[in-house]
Amino acid sequence: MGDEVQSKDLALKAQKKILGKMASKNLTKMLIDEKTADILDEFCKINKLRTGNKKETEKLVKNLIKVMIKVAVLQRNDQFTCDELKLADKMQQKTKMTAMTIVSFYEVDFTFDKYVLSKQINEQRAILQQLVASHLTPKSKDRINSVFDALGDTEFLESLFEPDSKYRPHLSKIALRLNELIDEGVL
Repeated sequence: MGDEVQSKDLALKAQKKILGKMASKNLTKMLIDEKTADILDEFCKINKLRTGNKKETEKLVKNLIKVMIKVAVLQRNDQFTCDELKLADKMQQKTKMTAMTIVSFYEVDFTFDKYVLSKQINEQRAILQQLVASHLTPKSKDRINSVFDALGDTEFLESLFEPDSKYRPHLSKIALRLNELIDEGVL
């Protein structure tokens, strides 16, 4: 009996490690729906415009993909406790609220508040960190922080939502896709 549990644990660790090593946009597109992949692509374009650094953008996107894959592996293998499943539900609700906020800020002029959106993004970070606290390595937790640091930066958010922003075409596509995911009940 003890060998079965150990084998299952080793298999789970191997899955996380292998998928983490294989993390790429193409792999992610196979694992997520088209609309979410489009959002990821637009995020990548925005970050590349923002930083002017292709390598930094690729690292950030790779970190995001690795985190998404590892959380999906944990969920698929029923690794979350009852309390962690409550956190996952809370994360889902917070994600939907943040998506609705982004769409609203995009669609309704002069409503954008960088502090409101940054706070929501950082609340998501805290929930996600609690969810994976006993499952992921410190390196994976640092990846979460790097992604949420980029997403929740108030200066970046302010420039992203400026009406004449260079990011506007990309934000438009993100808002459209988020709205679709909300309407379809995915978020």
